[in-house]
Amino acid sequence: MTDLARFIAGLPKAELHMHIEGSLEPEMMFAFARRNRVSIPFADVEALRAAYDFSCLQDFLDLYYQGASVLRAEEDFRDLALAYCARAAADSVVHAEIFFDPQTHTARGIPFQVVADGLLAGASEARTVHGVTSKLILCFLRHLPEEDAFATLKDAEPWLDRIAAVGLDSSELGHPPEKFARVFETAGRLGLRRVAHAGEEGPPDYVRQALDVLHVDRLDHGNRALEDGALVERLAREAMTLTVCPLSNLKLCVTPSAAEHPIARMLAAGLRATINSDDPAYFGGYVNDNFKAVAPLFSRTDLVALARNSFLGSFLPHADIARHVATVDAYAAEFGAD
Repeated sequence: MTDLARFIAGLPKAELHMHIEGSLEPEMMFAFARRNRVSIPFADVEALRAAYDFSCLQDFLDLYYQGASVLRAEEDFRDLALAYCARAAADSVVHAEIFFDPQTHTARGIPFQVVADGLLAGASEARTVHGVTSKLILCFLRHLPEEDAFATLKDAEPWLDRIAAVGLDSSELGHPPEKFARVFETAGRLGLRRVAHAGEEGPPDYVRQALDVLHVDRLDHGNRALEDGALVERLAREAMTLTVCPLSNLKLCVTPSAAEHPIARMLAAGLRATINSDDPAYFGGYVNDNFKAVAPLFSRTDLVALARNSFLGSFLPHADIARHVATVDAYAAEFGAD
């Protein structure tokens, strides 16, 4: 391990953009398929990994939803959350804010309770075993009607005290944020924070809609905001956190190479950028792999800033944020940020 890789490995950090269904590793997918007697159209783990050749977001989503079909019981969701948190802890992630897609499961007849209780049980055990704290973010699937999102929010009512926020994910193009204005307004009235995927494949106007129509507290991806100078200035002025996912952008052909990834320009423009893994089982790596992919673009001081941003952009209480930021700064002082 190089000195830089060792520095990244020990750097305390939070992860703010990770879809729990996207942490379903091929080995676990086959194990759950056997446990639940679900047939999947792949002969073995190698054949499944060979299918991870995506040309766009939709290619990935087709396989993602197919993989989620093996998740049937509360035990599956518990095991999935626990496995992710174990990997996160190994990457020095001490806090994670985890997306989940209930509509992916309720559409298959899996009750919301099975999903929520399983994930909460796994998260609770992970805190005890691995010391990783976490929050859940309920995401609405944007290719479905807003009425379906309202029904999901209604299903979630008994668990809203244990859900931190709502989000918006899935197929971006053709499904602008404004499509979900009413359900996001309702979620805000219920005391939930709001986040949304915007500007991954969609235009800068989708970012603007996320800000002005959905009133998001945090922006997921946001790459294409860089095409609009006034929008960049606004994001910097408002200290809007961007949850950027380098390996995802590479795998889905959003960015041609790691050397050309826009995150360095984001940080240079004063944006509160963070590094995250998105769907790590499908995109080739967890959070430290994402840090390492773009590390050549940065100094160690920049890497520390990215880790600090991950806590500043979290939905933790202010006292916890301050404590974690102090830990990052102490680590940087001890291990030589330049």
